[in-house]
Amino acid sequence: MYCNVLQLKSSCCFGEWGSITNTNSLLNKLIRSNLVNTTNQVEVLQRDPNSPLYSVKSFEELRLKPQLLQGVYAMGFNRPSKIQENALPMMLAEPPQNLIAQSQSGTGKTAAFVLAMLSHVDPNNKFPQALCVSPTYELALQTGKVIEQMGKHYSEVKLVYAIRGNKLQRGTQLQEQVVIGTPGTMLDWCLKFKFIDPKKIKVFVLDEADVMIATQGHQDQSIRIQRMLPKQCQMLLFSATFEETVWNFAQRIVPDPNIIKLKREEETLDTIKQYYVLCNSKEEKFMALCNIYGAITIAQAMIFCHTRKTAGWLAGELSREGHQVALLSGEMQVEQRAAVIDRFRDGKEKVLVTTNVCARGIDVEQVSVVINFDLPVDRDGNPDNETYLHRIGRTGRFGKRGLAINMVDSRFSMNVLNKIQDHFNKKIEKLDTDDLDEIEKIAG
Repeated sequence: MYCNVLQLKSSCCFGEWGSITNTNSLLNKLIRSNLVNTTNQVEVLQRDPNSPLYSVKSFEELRLKPQLLQGVYAMGFNRPSKIQENALPMMLAEPPQNLIAQSQSGTGKTAAFVLAMLSHVDPNNKFPQALCVSPTYELALQTGKVIEQMGKHYSEVKLVYAIRGNKLQRGTQLQEQVVIGTPGTMLDWCLKFKFIDPKKIKVFVLDEADVMIATQGHQDQSIRIQRMLPKQCQMLLFSATFEETVWNFAQRIVPDPNIIKLKREEETLDTIKQYYVLCNSKEEKFMALCNIYGAITIAQAMIFCHTRKTAGWLAGELSREGHQVALLSGEMQVEQRAAVIDRFRDGKEKVLVTTNVCARGIDVEQVSVVINFDLPVDRDGNPDNETYLHRIGRTGRFGKRGLAINMVDSRFSMNVLNKIQDHFNKKIEKLDTDDLDEIEKIAG
């Protein structure tokens, strides 16, 4: 398995990472292979209700290429997870079947669609055949790490990243079979630069598909890519959450899909304790945060703000108080963002202040506390339940215990919190910041 990363002009062997800058060293840190031992029940809706419902209990039943089976076992997957049991037979079927699937983080869904991509490409054809679109640079690298690991014994298949910073010369003819990247760059490579011939694509994956089709810009770019693909191209959409409107939209743009859904009451992660703190202003929220800070730095914490301005202000105030904090927001350059995440993973900073750029998919095992300095709302001021779930999902990873603390500073934000509680049917308890025993117990 080979790759062409960022500004490296030639393909390089996975494993020969010593000379690559710390932007690319992120690749070695962005993925975890162990799975949640989940009891979540899935609901499977088949495009053909008369077709027998297949599921598998072992990877051998899938009749994978030996090189891929070796890669699966090398990653630590001994048997399929719940989502893999149901999704893989559909994704690997001949003729290909389309799929819309919901699965929480840590359950092996990335490995599932990577296995489908690697299974369907023909290594003898030296041109792109599988596209995977991710909402952020970090998620694209994380998926690439899975491809690297799973394709370790499948050296004929190559990978290239369609991300900001990987600038190819005009007229370049890509020879890599798998392309992974962000929507804008992927669209440019298909339409503007003609690096990719969309008519030759066999598999198209939208990861975190709710973001792709519900976010302005990403939605349009993803649809434009999808419309260039041949009718027989397999469409796979994955996400941890789907609001009803997004499900309906996904089914309109994905023809004849199979659908795998989690039951509503199982969407929240039961391993996460949720609290709220009552304050009267931004400054009071900061003081409450300082009270909590001593407890949360036992492990690592992520603090989410609604705007870049608030995130910058908060990181600055914490730094002036002498605390070691890192700041991550969307306007930062790719290399800066990679360096910040790298330092946070290595424990050089214990607290990461961020906007929603980091709300999805980035796994840092040591994170045991998430603080919503601002509760997530959409452009109309309504509760953004999906973003809330993704934010608190940064803790309690892979079945471990986690803690989420919500800062409430107005009647409006209390109303938002109440609606979030109603949506997930989960009571969020009030926290007294003078009594932090519970926080220390969970954070430790």
